[in-house]
Amino acid sequence: MEPALDLSRPVFALGDTIFSLGQMLAAGGALLALIALGIAIALRQGAKHRATVLEESRRRTEEAEARMAEILKTQSEMHGRMASMAEIFGSRQAELNQAIHQRFDSMSSRLGQSMTENQKSTHENLAKLQERLAVIDTAQSNIQQLASDVVQLQSILSNKQTRGAFGQGRMETIIADGLPMDAYSFQATLSNGTRPDCIIHMPNDAPGLVIDAKFPLEAWNAIRSAPDAAQSAEAAKQFRRDMEVHIKAISEKYLIAGETQDTAFLFVPSESIFADIHEHHEAIIQKAHKARVVIVSPSLLMLSIQVVQALLKDARMREQAHLIQGEVLRLMEDVVRLDDRVRKLQTHFGQAQKDIDDIVVSSSKVTRRGQKIEALDFDNERQAPAKPVADTSGVKTADSKTGQLRLRVVDPEDE
Repeated sequence: MEPALDLSRPVFALGDTIFSLGQMLAAGGALLALIALGIAIALRQGAKHRATVLEESRRRTEEAEARMAEILKTQSEMHGRMASMAEIFGSRQAELNQAIHQRFDSMSSRLGQSMTENQKSTHENLAKLQERLAVIDTAQSNIQQLASDVVQLQSILSNKQTRGAFGQGRMETIIADGLPMDAYSFQATLSNGTRPDCIIHMPNDAPGLVIDAKFPLEAWNAIRSAPDAAQSAEAAKQFRRDMEVHIKAISEKYLIAGETQDTAFLFVPSESIFADIHEHHEAIIQKAHKARVVIVSPSLLMLSIQVVQALLKDARMREQAHLIQGEVLRLMEDVVRLDDRVRKLQTHFGQAQKDIDDIVVSSSKVTRRGQKIEALDFDNERQAPAKPVADTSGVKTADSKTGQLRLRVVDPEDE
């Protein structure tokens, strides 16, 4: 007979703790029970998981089938839309091709018309250009003629006598064009025996204005023709000396107290020379101002002549002032007589208006009386008695025999 299993026999020691065989068997059984329980739980969870996975797979399959159906439906719709779009694009392309052809034809016609107009305009411009070239040729010939005239003028101005005649002639032309013949004198002799180029007779017996037309052009030409700055400066000095001598001569010979004005004119027959003198020769201007000599150009001389002309007109108007005053007095007498006659005529018109108003009043009375007579009823047997009319201008009375009511017309103006 086998010996009995001793469950209390020590089997395993862990540190100070000793485990017996029974404890080990109990622990092993508990462990096996826990393992079996875990396996059962795992199997149960696996079954649930498989069911969940199957359900999820079935649901996803259904969703995939639904999506596939929607995709197929969308695909069919897309095919239809693509077909309609292809049809629309085809029609639009045909319309676009037609529009392009029409615009191309229109542009071709416009281009042809524009080219025709441009060609016509080009021909016209060429014709105008030829006309302008003809004008330019004419102007060029005129310029050449003017150049020859300038050369002739230069040759004239190079001679002292001809230059003096040229300045004198230009000055005489300006004065003769602006003043009457009795307002100036050329080459008149003064009391000291000198003969200025021109004397302008001022109004109101005032002293005359002397104008000298001589000008030292040799020194001026020397300035213009100087080859270098040194000779130009020397020529400028000579020009200033000649101008000062000429200004002094004019001041001494032509300014006579009581016979001429206290100022004389020195005529320069060129605007460019006049401008250059004022720009580069200020000393000459100051010298002339001190000597009471005014340097004038053709434009300034014309302006001075216009001022003198205005003064002459004013003097003539003052001479005729007494005649104008007499005419005004006679005119005032005529105006007084006219006013008297107008007042008398106004009185006649007032009386006539009053008579017309009286006539209108009388005619109004006659008209009212005729209307009242027309409104009366004279046939009492054949017509019914008329109802009395309320009128402030009539008085109602009763007939004592017939007892009918009668209306007696009373004019307020008669009462």
